[in-house]
Amino acid sequence: MRSPKRRRLHFSNICSFNCVKGALKEDHTRIGGPGFSRIVYCNNPDCLEVSPTNRSTNYVRTTKYTAANFLPKSLFEQFRRVANFYFLVTGILAFTSLAPYSAVSAIIPLMIVIGATMVKEGIEDWQRKQQDIEVNNRKVKVHRGGGVFEQTEWRNLKVGEIVKVEKDEFFPADLVLLSSNYEDAVCYVETMNLDGETNLKLKQALELTSSLNEDEDFHDFRAVVKCEDPNANLYSFIGRMELEKQLDPLSPQQLLLRDSKLRNADYIYGVVIFTGHDTKVIMNSRDPPSKRSKIEKKMDKIVYFLFCILFVMAFSGSVYFGIITKHDLEVGSKRWYLRADKTSVFFDPKRAPIAALFHFLTTLLLYSYLIPISLYVSIEIVKVLQSIFINQDIHMYYEEADKPAHARTSNLNEELGQVDTILSDKTGTLTCNSMEFVKFSVAGTAYGNNLTEVEKMITKRVESPLIVNGKDKKSFIKGFNFDDERIMNGKWVNEPHSDVIQKFFCLLAICHTVIPDIDEDTGMVIYEAESPDEAAFVIAARELGFEFFKRTQTSVSLNELNPVTGKRVERSYKLLNVLEFNSSRKRMSVIVRDEEGKLVLLCKGADSIMFERLAENGRAYEEETRDHVNQYAEAGLRTLILAYRELSEEEYMEFNGSFSEAKNSVSADRESMIDQVTEKIEKDLILLGATAVEDKLQQGVGFKTLL
Repeated sequence: MRSPKRRRLHFSNICSFNCVKGALKEDHTRIGGPGFSRIVYCNNPDCLEVSPTNRSTNYVRTTKYTAANFLPKSLFEQFRRVANFYFLVTGILAFTSLAPYSAVSAIIPLMIVIGATMVKEGIEDWQRKQQDIEVNNRKVKVHRGGGVFEQTEWRNLKVGEIVKVEKDEFFPADLVLLSSNYEDAVCYVETMNLDGETNLKLKQALELTSSLNEDEDFHDFRAVVKCEDPNANLYSFIGRMELEKQLDPLSPQQLLLRDSKLRNADYIYGVVIFTGHDTKVIMNSRDPPSKRSKIEKKMDKIVYFLFCILFVMAFSGSVYFGIITKHDLEVGSKRWYLRADKTSVFFDPKRAPIAALFHFLTTLLLYSYLIPISLYVSIEIVKVLQSIFINQDIHMYYEEADKPAHARTSNLNEELGQVDTILSDKTGTLTCNSMEFVKFSVAGTAYGNNLTEVEKMITKRVESPLIVNGKDKKSFIKGFNFDDERIMNGKWVNEPHSDVIQKFFCLLAICHTVIPDIDEDTGMVIYEAESPDEAAFVIAARELGFEFFKRTQTSVSLNELNPVTGKRVERSYKLLNVLEFNSSRKRMSVIVRDEEGKLVLLCKGADSIMFERLAENGRAYEEETRDHVNQYAEAGLRTLILAYRELSEEEYMEFNGSFSEAKNSVSADRESMIDQVTEKIEKDLILLGATAVEDKLQQGVGFKTLL
C-alpha cells in the first residue's frame, strides 16, 4: 500500500551548513577513530559486522529500584536517617539482658515505621515503572523487508532499522532523517521535552536520500552511516552517510532525537542510530538520586541534639549510680532498691565502674523514646497528603493544555516552601513567546504608533492622557500590531527615504528560514517558522507590501509593491547561501542574486554585533538608530538591526569555495570553521534600520514583577 501523496513544497538549502554534496576532505579520517566508532548498516540491523556496542536494546528504565535491589537499597536509604539508625541499634541491644523492656516492644514500632516508608517508596517507584512500560510499549512502523512496514513496540527497535514516524508522534530513538512527505525532505520538530523550548526546530534530510518518499522505495535500500559515539550533547552530531559510493556529511540538521515530536509533516522516514540508554536524552538524565530535603536534614540535626541530651542524662545517672553503689558497699546497704537481689555481671557492687557502665547502656535504652520513633513516618504521611493536594490544586491547573499539576515524588514537597528567589529567563517564561511586529526605524526615522504593554502601564501609572487618546488598536492579524499612517496602504513610497524603506521590507521578506504553505481551509499562504520572531517579520513584510509566497530549491519569490506604478509585481531572487543564526554569531545572513544580476548580502542581528560591522560609508543613520533601539528596549521590545552590502563576483566566488569546504568537513571543529569563513564576508555593511517586536507578558505577570 502506497503512502499518501507527497506534498509539493519546495525548500531551498537554507536549512543547514552541512546538507550538501561533495568529496569529503582529510577531516574524514576522524571517522572510525576514537570517539567516532559507531557504524550503522541501514536496513540491515542483524549484519554480522555490527559491533556489539551497537546492539543495545531500546528498552529504557527510569525507576529508582529493581525487583532485585529494592530490599537492600531501600533499607540502606531508610537507615541513612539518623533516627532510624539509632532505633536499629537500640532494637539490637533490646535482645540483651541490658534492656529494661522486651525486644518486641522496640522492634515492632521500628518495623512499622520502616515498612510504611518502604511501601510509599515502592508505590511511587511502581508508578514510574508503569510509565516506563507505557513508553516502551508505544508503537512505531518498522521496515520488515520488501517495502513493507509493520507496527512494533519501541522496546524492540534495533540500530539500523528504518522507521516511519507520522505527524504528532514521538521519535522512538535517535534517528537520522532520510526523507519526509515534503519534496525537499524537511520537517519541523518539537523539542519541548528535551530543552523546554516551544519553538519548532527545522530539520532537513540529505539530498542523497530525499527521493525515498514511498514505503516501496526501501525495498533494496542499503546505506552505511559512520558517526560519533553516543554522547550527551543535544546540539552536536558528526558523521557521514555512504550510499551508492557517494559520501555526504551528516550534521545536527539530520538528527531526530528521542522524545521529540514530529510537527508540520505528515510522515518522515528515519534510520535508528542510537537506542535505549545510548540516546542523547537518556544520557542527559541521571539515575534517580536519593534526594534529602532541607527539612529532613534539619530533623537530623534535631535528632543529634536530642541524642546529646539523652547522653548527658544517661551519663549523669550512671556516674551517680556508680558513686552511690560504691558508697553503699563501704558503709553497708542503705539503698537496697538500686541493686539486684543477686550479684551478676550487670550489677556488682564490688566493681562499681563496670556496674555504672552497664547502667549507662540500660539508661540509654530506657530513655530512648526521648527521640520519637514516629517522627519520620509522621512526616511521610504529611508529604503523601501534600502530594494529593498538589495533584488536585485547581490553581495549578493549566487550562489551555488541559494539564494539572502532578507530583511524581513526595520526597521534596516542602522544598517549594523554601524558595525565596526565582531566577528565570524572559522568553516563554515571563512572556507568551508570541511575537508581534510593533515598530521599526528606517533611515533614522521611527515608525509605529501603537503602545506596548509596558508603555501602557507606565502611562497609566502617571495618568497620562495618551492611554485614552492614543491610537492604540487591537491587532487582528497574528504577529502584526503595527499602525502608522505614513507607512500603511503603500504610503511609504511618499517618504523621503522610500528607497531605503523598500530595501528594509525586502530584507524582512527574504532573510529568514520560513516555509510558506497553503491553508487547506482558506487557501491563503501561511508560514511555518522556527521562531515566532521570523514569522512576525515575514507577516509584517506581507502586510506592508512585500509578500513572501514561494521558495524553491534555489530561489525565493515575492509579490512586491512597485514604488513607481503602485502595483504589485512578482520578483524572484536566486538564493545562493544562508548563514544561519546561532548564539555565538548573534546574526543571520542570506546571499542572493536579484533579477538585475547583483549579488547582495542581507543581514540581521543584535545591535551589539551589527553596529561594529558597519562600513564607514554605512553609518549615516547610526546615531538616530541607536537612540531608537534604546527607546524600544525601554518599552520592553526585542530589537534587531538590519543591514546589507553588495558583493563582487570575485569576492563571492572566493567566499563560496571556502564556505563549501568548511561545510563538507567532518570534524569536531566544523562549526568554528564555518564561523571563521562567515566572519570574512559579514563586514562593511550598510545600515538600513531596526525592528521592534513585542513579546507580551504571561497572564499574572505584573509590571512590579519586572521592576
